[in-house]
Amino acid sequence: MSLIKELTWRGMIHDSMPGVEEHLNEAMRAGYVGVDPTADSLHIGHLVSIMMLKHMQVAGHKPIALVGGATGMIGDPSGKSNERNLLDEETLRKNQEGIKNQLKRFLDFDSNEPNVAELVNNYDWMKSFSFLDFIRDVGKHITVNYMMAKDSVKKRLSSESADGMSFTEFTYQLVQGFDFLQLYRDKNCTIQMGGSDQWGNITTGTEMIRRIDQGKAFAVTCPLITKADGSKFGKTESGNVWLDPEKTSPYKFYQFWLNTSDEDAAKYIKIFTLLDQKTIETLIKEHQEEPHLRKLQKTLAEELTVMVHSKEDLDNAIIASEVLFKKGEEALAGLKAMNERLILDVFEGVPQAEVSKSEISNGLSIIEALVDKGGFLKSNGEARRELKQNAISVNKQKVGEEKELNTDDLISDKFILLQKGKKNYYLLNVVD
Repeated sequence: MSLIKELTWRGMIHDSMPGVEEHLNEAMRAGYVGVDPTADSLHIGHLVSIMMLKHMQVAGHKPIALVGGATGMIGDPSGKSNERNLLDEETLRKNQEGIKNQLKRFLDFDSNEPNVAELVNNYDWMKSFSFLDFIRDVGKHITVNYMMAKDSVKKRLSSESADGMSFTEFTYQLVQGFDFLQLYRDKNCTIQMGGSDQWGNITTGTEMIRRIDQGKAFAVTCPLITKADGSKFGKTESGNVWLDPEKTSPYKFYQFWLNTSDEDAAKYIKIFTLLDQKTIETLIKEHQEEPHLRKLQKTLAEELTVMVHSKEDLDNAIIASEVLFKKGEEALAGLKAMNERLILDVFEGVPQAEVSKSEISNGLSIIEALVDKGGFLKSNGEARRELKQNAISVNKQKVGEEKELNTDDLISDKFILLQKGKKNYYLLNVVD
């Protein structure tokens, strides 16, 4: 299947210039996507364009990831986003390395194949480009009339914003267009891909290549991903869902995909996995027949967690996700297999209290742990009633009034999980 056909059935094409499919079918081509380097990690909002590059390489073409170091030093030209701060060169280089390490999970940067992936930074060619050079060599080739005709410019100029549109924002399409021209000259790159909101900037690049170098280049855009309820994709209450495990743990990453709606899962599994068309169609059919099994969500979460993190991280995330629903020895084994980070992730928001290891070593009564040390229950009387009703568990094991906590009860050598009834959890943090 050709690259364009592959991206089309997956719902990853919003618009493309005529002739791009024939151009791709003729020979190996180079295509690029721009990445904003404002952090040392990508987030799942970047995944669509990364997957476009992945499919490009799988189809035998050469993917180029462009880090916008020069544009990162400008910040957000519209002034609307606080996320795109002005960055110094040292920070940009650090962010570039972080981004490349993550892209290696998706793209082959290291082989001797002709379509090996490359990472470039537009700061490398923009840093010595003076303003006079730019308006002489680039600006004179694109008319203000052409720039004004762009939908993105029209919308900003016709908006009710009192601030209007800055010169920086207006000329941003020239900077992005010049990136395309530079890559066309240096890497024989003839295709730029990006989100549908980038169509105007991308086509400025194709026009620049046509007018200045009399060359032919193409634009391909993907839809902006939204959730079925209209809310923004990739955002949670705590912010972006990052690919860096230190910013978003593999467990939380797994949970994000596991909790998608049926409608979103059917769309996302085409965009964010490499599963083939027949496999996906079968999964969607099976999911429709037994939606309570959530096959789509589970497959989506599993495929992406392995792709972004590892099989081991996936296994740990599954153990952590299931431990709340298990009882007895099986639940205890799951808890014992979890590390400190996983435990804190799973029981985030659960009431916590600290006790010393010496107290645990000497034996701490369950009543004292629940009332005096933990403050989880109001009185000894309440604790005794709950214990007599068989409502109290330690590490998912039912206990009685005679139970004393000791070092054998520690999970991850640091925690003891207490529970009242089915849903009330408490975490004892055992400190030295």
